[in-house]
Amino acid sequence: MSTGVESTAAEGAAYPLPTDHPGFHDEAYRARRAAIAAVGATYERGAPIPDVEYTAEEHALWGLVARELRAKHEWYACREYLAASDRLALPRDRVPQLAHVTGRLEWLTGFRLEPVPGLVPTRQFYGALADSRFLSTQYIRHHSVPFYTPEPDVVHELVGHANMLASPIFAELYRAAGRASLRAATNEALDRFSRVFWFTLEFGVVWEGGELRTYGAGLLSSFGELEVFRRAEIRPLDVEQMASLDYDITRYQPVLFAGRSLGEVVDVVGQFFERF
Repeated sequence: MSTGVESTAAEGAAYPLPTDHPGFHDEAYRARRAAIAAVGATYERGAPIPDVEYTAEEHALWGLVARELRAKHEWYACREYLAASDRLALPRDRVPQLAHVTGRLEWLTGFRLEPVPGLVPTRQFYGALADSRFLSTQYIRHHSVPFYTPEPDVVHELVGHANMLASPIFAELYRAAGRASLRAATNEALDRFSRVFWFTLEFGVVWEGGELRTYGAGLLSSFGELEVFRRAEIRPLDVEQMASLDYDITRYQPVLFAGRSLGEVVDVVGQFFERF
């Protein structure tokens, strides 16, 4: 069966690149991505997080994306995310090292980042959250399309998730999500849980001051999604609907679920996770 994923001998089968990735035909990028992925592949839990020696081009790419996203956040991000982002204070002139970000997060909310070479099994990713661990990639998107990536990269992990994890409110929701995933006895149950995670902590929106704003990491780290999410079909917060609604990761989300307030999100979604 075709998976739509291939890899070169130099890259190695352990770190495949999706065929629709902007860097798929760029051999230099693929080799660079594989080298950075290897750092995560050899990491042992509890060990010091090794730094990645990012290039000047990678630092410049991070700076461009981080600055542009921050400008969008002022218009579209919820207040709790903005406050958490200010507390974490990710640099905008260079790619942050996971060790540095972890040092800040542990002090703020007790979370730590752990490097991984790429996408990991679903249960492994979610289960780590219960232990206040977020599994993060370290490579950055292809320079030809700075505001888009078809896979999680260091921009998505840090601008999206790490900023959220700097909030005690969101950090506890992530932990509750992790605990819920550990109670998913079947793949069907895990799918239901994953959908709720997707429509909340990845693509959640909330009403604030009469405006629709976002708290989801997938939205907050996507320039394109931020420009169009208010044109999606906005439904009231309903975890049962979320749990049964399929989604497509390759397109802008046509349906989003909005909390009337962040308090409602915390209550409704938190209770779903705790009772799951």
